[in-house]
Amino acid sequence: MKVIEAENLTKIFNKSLIAVDHISFSVYEGEIFGFLGPNGAGKTTTINMLITLLKPTEGRASVLGFDVVKQANEVRKVIGVVPQEFTADEDLTAYENIMLCASLYGIPSNIAKDRAMELLKLVELIDFKDKRVETFSGGMRRRLELACGLINRPRILFLDEPTLGLDVQTRAAIWDYIKLLKEEYNMTIFMTTHYLEEADVLCDRIAIIDHGKIIKIGKPSQLKDSLGGDIITITISGNEDITDVIKEIKNVKEVRKENSTYRVKVENGEIVAPLIIEAIRKRNYIVTRLSLTKPTLNEVYLECTGRAFRDGNDSEDFKFKRLHLWRARGK
Repeated sequence: MKVIEAENLTKIFNKSLIAVDHISFSVYEGEIFGFLGPNGAGKTTTINMLITLLKPTEGRASVLGFDVVKQANEVRKVIGVVPQEFTADEDLTAYENIMLCASLYGIPSNIAKDRAMELLKLVELIDFKDKRVETFSGGMRRRLELACGLINRPRILFLDEPTLGLDVQTRAAIWDYIKLLKEEYNMTIFMTTHYLEEADVLCDRIAIIDHGKIIKIGKPSQLKDSLGGDIITITISGNEDITDVIKEIKNVKEVRKENSTYRVKVENGEIVAPLIIEAIRKRNYIVTRLSLTKPTLNEVYLECTGRAFRDGNDSEDFKFKRLHLWRARGK
């Protein structure tokens, strides 16, 4: 069953900046669907249209059959949202923050109290329920944001860069919570990320997005298998073109040259790599670097766009916001 549908979804700012460019996709019930792309690719703009914070310039989208423009209130009732930025009130406790979110949803206080305690246990913050958020670490804040996003028991949870700025250990812990939501609650999750490993580990299907356009959609394994072989990257000294030399070798499927470096797509890379080296040396060229990699999402991105993925760094905007937050707290 399709629970999210987008058709030619487009967002243009100031009549000139195309942030999202006529994208179409569907999300199925119970899956973790990931939008993978570098900073500035259009991920957050897309999610903001789906959760009714932004109106599309063109196209349409629906969530559980509700139009995101014409039936925005109905959409808001059935979704939960965990944004990039920390939104919890630092002067309130963890419990008070969840109860505040419950009141905004109009959830009766007797019901909200039970749900708040249940969620605090889920994200392992029950021992800190009466602590003010200003004392929390980044990981604890992110877990609290997750609990707040679940207070209305949404059918679809939107996570915008859920582990942005977190250390590796805390990131892995958040992954466990996300997996738990899918496995135990059969929750549909739409998430954005610019971490390749995160998309590979968590997502049932991925849409690779760049410059506002969806490049490719599929399961991580399908996307990687679509490359059709291993990748050998080889660099030689000098500027001579040895493309034809490499192409003559058995099981070489494709050769791309950039300056003195060659990106070679092959079958059975472990067997072909020594053959390439031997062929090059016979012609008196010197190999200065060689690497063999199995298909990865980075290779998929490189194949589709012609450049490597910009992965793993916080955006400058996020760094600025985080620095401002800590300065405001006098840290």
